[in-house]
Amino acid sequence: MQDAGPSSPAPRPTAPAVPSAPSAPIAPTGTAPAALAPAHRTGPLVTLVLGGLTALPPLSMDMYLPALPQVTTSLHSPAATVQLTLTACLAGMALGQLVIGPLSDRWGRRRPLLAGMLIYVLATAACAFAPSAVMLIVVRLIQGLAGSAGIVIARAVVRDLYDGVEMARFYSTLLLISGVAPIIAPTIGGQILRLTDWRGIFVVVTVIGVLLTAVVWRSLHETLPPERRHAGELSGTFGAMRTLLADRVFTGYVIAGSFGFAALFTYVSASSFVVQDVYGASPQTFSLLFGLNSVGIVAVGQLNGKVLVGRVDMDKVLAVGLLLIGGAVSALVLLSTGVFGRAALWEIAAGLFALMASLGLVLPTTNTLALLRTKKNAGSASALIGTSSFLVGAVISPLAGVAGDGTAVPMAITQLGCVIVAVTAFAGLCLRGRRTVEGP
Repeated sequence: MQDAGPSSPAPRPTAPAVPSAPSAPIAPTGTAPAALAPAHRTGPLVTLVLGGLTALPPLSMDMYLPALPQVTTSLHSPAATVQLTLTACLAGMALGQLVIGPLSDRWGRRRPLLAGMLIYVLATAACAFAPSAVMLIVVRLIQGLAGSAGIVIARAVVRDLYDGVEMARFYSTLLLISGVAPIIAPTIGGQILRLTDWRGIFVVVTVIGVLLTAVVWRSLHETLPPERRHAGELSGTFGAMRTLLADRVFTGYVIAGSFGFAALFTYVSASSFVVQDVYGASPQTFSLLFGLNSVGIVAVGQLNGKVLVGRVDMDKVLAVGLLLIGGAVSALVLLSTGVFGRAALWEIAAGLFALMASLGLVLPTTNTLALLRTKKNAGSASALIGTSSFLVGAVISPLAGVAGDGTAVPMAITQLGCVIVAVTAFAGLCLRGRRTVEGP
């Protein structure tokens, strides 16, 4: 009740209190009005910390890529076994989010994050001393499980602090920070190999983990107050996931984002073979193209956050992004199958750039729209988003190598299939579901 102004002749009678409706974990709409303001503001240091937490996965994965042949020789293991060190880390990041996200809804963000970061540092250090490929696979799995805390909790912290348009803009800022990691990580890894062996890469990542953990301890305060945490048994916390998945609109955004991420991960896992083996480019040329594509996704993400968000409906932005990706992968399919004759490297590179740039619209927008469906269960929602993306990416990306490494066709066909699923989920679940909830 507001105080009466000085000119009011008499106090107004108090209206009877209206009982508030029980809070639901899922908001009725997929977007929020532009007028919504963030609950709190983050300073530049906290922004960098959250960006560093989201950049940790690509840093852990991509810095290690140049060392794979050396690991094979050093540990006297076949390449297929050494590849499992990547799969184990990715699987750990996927499954860990599924556990740590709900835990952060119950115990707050700081404690699970700090525990996860500490275990991540210890596991990364153990990687540097792994005596065999089997042991390296085990500690990489633990590294991924613990490192997932940074991914899922950083996303939940953003949801704690921001809403609506502000949240979408902040996600674009995080994309700028985390998008730098894939650009510089392979180069850093290659330079480290000039000074030491593959174990030195894990030593460097360990140091980075220690520094990030220290900054988190000092600078990142708790963002989930006790009154907003889940009480009762942990099973009730995990039950929130069932509630979220029952919302077809939330599920549609998760599926669309996951298969968009799968198209990205297919590019990461297959592009080196396509560019170097199929088209005979040098490792330096591949690194240049990889960096340019990373710049593309970051630049378009910033365009989305700084220009489009607040001016264009986010569902329309997502629709345009999906259509652009569809056009890019369709062109890649035509080029790789030789419909117009043998494609030149620059044509394939242009198609990949268009694909990556379009993901700058799709990935942050699907995350934002999905998280806007809930406020109470941000950790669980973040876990479902992250786990789904990593698992789908891990399952789908190997399909790009089914027909061998002598052609770009499997990569392009796999990406096209991802886009078809993403578009279908968006049209069939998100748009139709919102009409059902919101009315005509």
